[in-house]
Amino acid sequence: MAERSGGRSGRVVRTEWVAPQVIRVVLGGEGLADFAVGPYTDSYVKLAFPLDDVLYPEPFDLGAIRATMPRDQWPRTRTYTVRKWDERAGELWIDFVTHGDSGVAGPWAAKAQPGDVLHFAGPGGGYAPDPDVAWHLMAGDESAWPAIAAALEVLPAGARAEVFVEVDGPDDEQVVRSAGRVDLRWLHRDGGPRGRLVVDAVRALAFPEGVVQVFVHGEATMVKDLRGHLKVERGVPREQMSISGYWRLGADEDGWQSSKGEWNRRVEQEQG
Repeated sequence: MAERSGGRSGRVVRTEWVAPQVIRVVLGGEGLADFAVGPYTDSYVKLAFPLDDVLYPEPFDLGAIRATMPRDQWPRTRTYTVRKWDERAGELWIDFVTHGDSGVAGPWAAKAQPGDVLHFAGPGGGYAPDPDVAWHLMAGDESAWPAIAAALEVLPAGARAEVFVEVDGPDDEQVVRSAGRVDLRWLHRDGGPRGRLVVDAVRALAFPEGVVQVFVHGEATMVKDLRGHLKVERGVPREQMSISGYWRLGADEDGWQSSKGEWNRRVEQEQG
């Protein structure tokens, strides 16, 4: 599913710290009147953070800004997964992982107040749990948890899911309700290298019988390691996997997005 171009906006309704480094921002307002995520549980939006010293045309339209303004005046954009779209309430939930004052989106979210406006484009998406497979494998880090949680919430009754989520420690674990038979294992880094616990856990998993559908997202090197393992060693067909790096250690989103295509091409060449 391609993302919707142009622009939308939402107003902050409330915020809530759902983990020590994760703040949930709930958006509402008329700008979400026709918002819809469709069937996808990995829906994402591209948030736009205007530069302080630039005057932007009204109505704010990210596509029009990029078409008519110099690149150095474009808003900073950051991609975030939709944690939940509550159509009845007209509320959009977005969970931000914060790292103090570093970054663009995290500091904004930590300071957000009711009434603040957030511009964005989207949604995009392309994954949802297939009710016809024998079981599901979902794995990732904090950045993948919103999509994993959304998928678990819509699993049909009795659907089997093996789930691994890596976080800093026990205080970062979150609760999710699911009708499925979910074995959710939280993996605590405790200062260790990012992604290693997820890779080791999936490698050690005794795969159940039958066709599996895979959702693996998070840090790019972790995803690369698991893609090779699942495709080459486990023989999972490409069409049964949703697997991609949301971010890369040592690079901000601008740097990662500019290099992601070349990274993926190299991975394809190495792993086939």
